[in-house]
Amino acid sequence: MSTVGFVGLGLMGEGFTRRLVEKGHQVVGFDIDATKTRAASVWGVTPANSAAEVAEAADRILVCVINTAAVEDASTGPRGFIAARDIAGKFCVDVSTTELEATARVAAALALRGMNFVDAPVSGGPGAAKAGTLAIMAGGSDAAIAKISPLMRDLGTFTHMGGVGTGQATKLVNQTIVLANYCVLAEALRLAQAYGVDAAKIPEALKSGFAGSNMLGPIFPQMLAEDFKPRGFARQVLKDLEMLQAAARERHLAMPMASQALTLYRLLNASGKSELDAASVVSLYPREEGH
Repeated sequence: MSTVGFVGLGLMGEGFTRRLVEKGHQVVGFDIDATKTRAASVWGVTPANSAAEVAEAADRILVCVINTAAVEDASTGPRGFIAARDIAGKFCVDVSTTELEATARVAAALALRGMNFVDAPVSGGPGAAKAGTLAIMAGGSDAAIAKISPLMRDLGTFTHMGGVGTGQATKLVNQTIVLANYCVLAEALRLAQAYGVDAAKIPEALKSGFAGSNMLGPIFPQMLAEDFKPRGFARQVLKDLEMLQAAARERHLAMPMASQALTLYRLLNASGKSELDAASVVSLYPREEGH
């Protein structure tokens, strides 16, 4: 099909690259953790030694890294895309969750070298990345979106939200809904347990009503079983909530529910649970004895 570059081979990156290989793409990948780069070769990813090397090997490069600083390092750092020999006409697609100001900064820096930039953060987690069922919200020019759309539709539902930065802004909307919902589900579980409800039946009982959601089905059982193996890390949730808080402050927006979620995830991370799944927030809510 084509050669696709990929930078960032963690939990999400593994799902993405497995999906791309399965769809017939040749994938060239890099992670700053060399063990992850080597591991990806098992499922067909050709290893590269730097982000710049990835940019030299592929015309379309996806970036899926842990935070804004890592996005900037991969794109405009000393061994990033901007250090590659010729990137004119190529496409950088940032599927990470990145600060809005940095998104504009990276797009402008790459444009000076002729590289196109699209911010296309995702929602759905590693399982959805592997299955190709992600929600992908994209910001970029019409021309850039048209060029990358066939590739991105292999990965999920791809929606063009507007110019550069609108993908990340939409991801903030997504995180407002999702991350506060983790806390609401935790409260709902403890309420059910306090009144002797068989909590395992809650998702089935409520799925056809307004309480039914994409989160209730998978997350409620996780919380009930105290299964906190990370699908995404609590530290990442905290990072996103801090980013959301900063964006709200910039526009003088009142977001009390998101602010409460931020407080809870600060407590969760401070209690040593940063490497657990986001569902572990339920552990902050005390259980009645015997439930």
